[in-house]
Amino acid sequence: MSVPQARVIVNPVAGASTTYRKWPKISSLLKHIGLAFEYQYTEGVGHAIELAREATSNGCPLLIAVGGDGTVNEVANGMLMSTEANDAAIGIISTGTGGDFIRSAGIHKDYTKACSSLTGSRRKQIDVGIVEYQKDGQPQKRFFINSAGIGFDAAATEASSHLPKFLGGTIPYVMGLLKSLVGYSNKTVNIRVGEREETKRVLSVVAANGCYFGGGMRVAPDADIDDGLLDIIAVGDIGKLELLKVFPNIYKGTHIHHPLVSTEKATQLNINSDEKFLVQADGEYLGEGPVSISIMPAALSIAV
Repeated sequence: MSVPQARVIVNPVAGASTTYRKWPKISSLLKHIGLAFEYQYTEGVGHAIELAREATSNGCPLLIAVGGDGTVNEVANGMLMSTEANDAAIGIISTGTGGDFIRSAGIHKDYTKACSSLTGSRRKQIDVGIVEYQKDGQPQKRFFINSAGIGFDAAATEASSHLPKFLGGTIPYVMGLLKSLVGYSNKTVNIRVGEREETKRVLSVVAANGCYFGGGMRVAPDADIDDGLLDIIAVGDIGKLELLKVFPNIYKGTHIHHPLVSTEKATQLNINSDEKFLVQADGEYLGEGPVSISIMPAALSIAV
C-alpha cells in the first residue's frame, strides 16, 4: 500500500453544501492523477484548523483544502500553528461561493484543472498576515492569507454570515453590505502605520495581502501575495449615498482614485478607537478592536 502523499480536508457544507456532492468526483480525479491521499470531512467551524495542525505536526507534506475561502483560512491557520509548517505546502480546490484568494494566487476555479496541478513539484512562497484583536474581552490572534479589515466591511461580513449563500459569489456579501448600510455609522479611529500616526473618521480600513474580497471585488488592485507588504486601503468619512455611487468601481479597482480613499504599503498597522468596531479576516467575522495587523514574508508554501 502506498504511503499517503497528502491529507485532504473537505468542508462538505462549503458552496451552499454543494461540496458534499462534488467530493466523489474530486476524489476520483485525485486518484486518477496518481495522488495518494487520505481525507477527512470537517464537522464545524474551527475543525479544519485542528485537522490541519495535527496533519502538519505528523509530517504530512501536502494539505489540500476543499471548500471556500473560510476553509482555506482554517487549513492555513492549522498549518502555521504547527512547528512543522515550513516543511508542508497547502493545495487548494475551490468549491466555495467566493474564491477570492485563488484569483490572486493564480489557482484554477475549475476543480478539474486545480486537481491536475497538485501532483507537480511547483510551489510558491506567499506572505501571511497576522491579526491580533479582541473577542469576548480576551486577546486573540489569527493568521490570514488574503485580507483583514475593520469597520463597515467587517460589519457587512458579520451580517452576510447570517444570510443564505445559495446565490453564490459576491451576492451574499452585497446583501450583507446593504443590510449593514442602514444602521451603520462611520468610526473615529487612531491609525498608526510605522512611525506615522493619525486620528480620522473612516468607513473602513483594509489590510490586503491579495487583491480581491467579497466574491470578486478588486479592493486592493496593486496587492501582491509575495512582496512582503500589506496594501492598506483606508476609506474615509464617506456618506452612504456617495458609497452607493462609488461601489461599482470596486469591481474594477478604480475606487482607489476617489479623494476619500487612501492607499499605502506597509508591514505593520495598528488601529484603536473609543468606539466599538468589528474585525474580519479572509471574509470571516472575528471580533472587535483594538487591532494590530502585521505581515510575515514568505511564510507559507502553496501548490500552484
